[in-house]
Amino acid sequence: MITLSNITKVFHEGTVNENAAIRSVDVRVNPGDFITIIGSNGAGKTTLFNLIGGGIFPTRGRIFFNGDDITRMPEYRRARFIGRIFQDPLLGTASNMKLEDNMMIAFRKGFKGLKISLNKKTRAHFREQLVQLDMGLERRLKDNVMLLSGGQRQALTLLMMVLSRPDLILLDEHTAALDPKNAEIVLGLTMHFIEKYRLTAMMVTHNMSQAIACGNRLLMMDRGEIILDVGGDEKRALTVEKLIDKFRRIRSRSFENDEVLLSP
Repeated sequence: MITLSNITKVFHEGTVNENAAIRSVDVRVNPGDFITIIGSNGAGKTTLFNLIGGGIFPTRGRIFFNGDDITRMPEYRRARFIGRIFQDPLLGTASNMKLEDNMMIAFRKGFKGLKISLNKKTRAHFREQLVQLDMGLERRLKDNVMLLSGGQRQALTLLMMVLSRPDLILLDEHTAALDPKNAEIVLGLTMHFIEKYRLTAMMVTHNMSQAIACGNRLLMMDRGEIILDVGGDEKRALTVEKLIDKFRRIRSRSFENDEVLLSP
């Protein structure tokens, strides 16, 4: 589905502030993959997502989607087939619009070329979908989204993305800004939607246990490189201790990011 071929991203190239954020990365995302991505701060995880989503372009290398070269395709065009949820719950919805209007935008995106109206039938469909969140939002279609909590907004963003039927979803530490209870709810909904709709997904997380437990593949990044790509039985046999040991053997140094190591 998505192939990154020899991708390098250098910021401020040729200046004293030159920073190679991604270094010669090759990775292939297959249909149905659920890939978790782990790494310390500055490893290049978010930059990788920005490159896939089209927010930035690579300095060198090429990106393909279903065989088509999309290396220079702008972000707004990639949004037709790539969905993304950010860490900040406020980024995925329009605060000053009603809940039903937010959902309508996503719903129309999922039915390309068709004219869909916000009517009684559509509202009934939205309520049916919102029931899955188990947050009572099916009774709040007329409320402005700004009245919702962070957890409710992130769950709504997730549902809206599912309604838009993307080919690939990028989850950029999408539970990190939530309190533990809401983080657990949103992660549970994520797993439910990925399985129910057979979504292809990539999820950045700072939680090693979560990265091991979720998905069929795990990527570990360090200093702009993918240093580990495991799946199948090898991934199922991983523990946090084994993952840290693999990092130590590959990089000949200790894994030192406290946020990752101390995550429950």
